[in-house]
Amino acid sequence: MKLTFLGATDTVTGSRYLVSSGARVLVDCGLFQGLKAHRERNWARFPVDVSSLDAVVLTHAHLDHSGFLPGLCRAGYTGPVYCTAATRSLCEILLPDAGHLQEEEAKYRNRSHTTRHRPALPLYTAEDARRVLGQLRDVDYDAPFQPAPGIRAALHRVGHLLGAACVRIDDGRTSVLFSGDVGRPGDRLIAAPPPPPAADALLVESTYGDRLHPAADPEADLAEVVNRTVERGGVLVVPAFAVGRVQLLLHLLARLRDAGRIPPVPVWVDSPMATDATRIFLEHPDDHRLSPEQCRRMCADVQFARTPEQSKALDRGTGPKIIVSSSGMATGGRVVHHLKAFLGDPRNTVLLTGFQAAGTRGEALLNGVDRLKIHGMYHPVRAEVGYLRGLSGHADREELLAWLQGMPTPPRQTWVVHGEPRAQDAMRREIRDRLGWPVAIPQYRQEVEGW
Repeated sequence: MKLTFLGATDTVTGSRYLVSSGARVLVDCGLFQGLKAHRERNWARFPVDVSSLDAVVLTHAHLDHSGFLPGLCRAGYTGPVYCTAATRSLCEILLPDAGHLQEEEAKYRNRSHTTRHRPALPLYTAEDARRVLGQLRDVDYDAPFQPAPGIRAALHRVGHLLGAACVRIDDGRTSVLFSGDVGRPGDRLIAAPPPPPAADALLVESTYGDRLHPAADPEADLAEVVNRTVERGGVLVVPAFAVGRVQLLLHLLARLRDAGRIPPVPVWVDSPMATDATRIFLEHPDDHRLSPEQCRRMCADVQFARTPEQSKALDRGTGPKIIVSSSGMATGGRVVHHLKAFLGDPRNTVLLTGFQAAGTRGEALLNGVDRLKIHGMYHPVRAEVGYLRGLSGHADREELLAWLQGMPTPPRQTWVVHGEPRAQDAMRREIRDRLGWPVAIPQYRQEVEGW
């Protein structure tokens, strides 16, 4: 068996790994995000002949793991894409929405002449994304299947997100486990990840491999931000990942509202994708912790902006109100327009709620920039910028190590992936020093075999 690392090596995005053992299986097919040097990989010729691929297996639906599927199929891939049922449902909304947003971004840049390309083009279209949905194939958790001749695979729960899994692949001689994104034992929405299965080799994520999640009370912190902004008569803009994070925020806001800890301020979800993701969340009760009553309260007194006109009207109105909108790193989507509208007023607040990759607008805000580039123009940052800790769906350093220690036997080789360089190296050292396992950090497009 040979592994080729096609992404998520020197960055936390672009998860793509090729398994070759006679047949060729691609594990994950994610978008690169963040720094320009990484984003440009999305536009480069795919480093593998797509006609040689027998199958794709997804760990979960987040775009840094699934978001290049339409590009792969646009390049000629026609084979199956295996995933859990919840992952398929989420991809059905995430991928067309991603294509639509790219089309809209290209149109806006052409219309406003804020592009160096003549004309600006989308990476792929919504129609490209809809076509690939016909290639998705459901598989049950823990049920072995054969994605390609001579290759056995299984998807095992890993917490983190509806439908998320770690992927074990076995060619009869060697096995390898891809962690995907590992969830947290105390996650408020998703059940704790069970111990991982044994494998000869392991690829483990390291998003938070260099840090611990703070012992914070996100409900208390959220209440303080909401009340402070409402007292100023301001607007609270919350960039949030449409899948998982928006639903968690709605749950927390409902708890605070029901307990009388925040006033009954209007709450808007301005993201068609988040609206659909909330529906899917409610349709998969076996994949989350909330009771039917908690699900009902989560959506009570929340207004969903479904049309562009409703979204634009939010920018013309005044506060107090709460706008929860994707994307979580402010890289695109409707939230970018809300930032343009509300960043310049000190009464308002922008509340970041998750990991902000290098090179994103969210990272720039988190680092305290006094102006932010949006659609080719700089906008002053006068609004309060906050960061809500304790909401991450990713295991931190100690949680990752505890998950790894649950493997029945140590792997013969471990590779640390899917993290910023500092986080990757910190996790490598922890695995080496505390677990005593052979461990390395792969390079982009590196090939390994014979471990």
